[in-house]
Amino acid sequence: RAVELIESSDQPVTEIARQLDVSPKNLYNWRSQAEAKRLGVKKSGSIDMQRENKQLRKDIARLKEEQTILKKACAYFAKDVR
Repeated sequence: RAVELIESSDQPVTEIARQLDVSPKNLYNWRSQAEAKRLGVKKSGSIDMQRENKQLRKDIARLKEEQTILKKACAYFAKDVR
């Protein structure tokens, strides 16, 4: 209903948000979601992004572990040289 009010009113979104006692950001998000739904846009991009984020987190954890191992090896060999 809020999205319908935005589309049918001449008032700015910020004013409608104030009247409805919601954040203007929420209204903008709801309007975007309604538009995407109307256009039949799928949320597959969101799912792909979640998969990519999960993979990137794994990569970061692996790289941190490798970095720790390399630091320990460097310290070990530095002692050996002296």
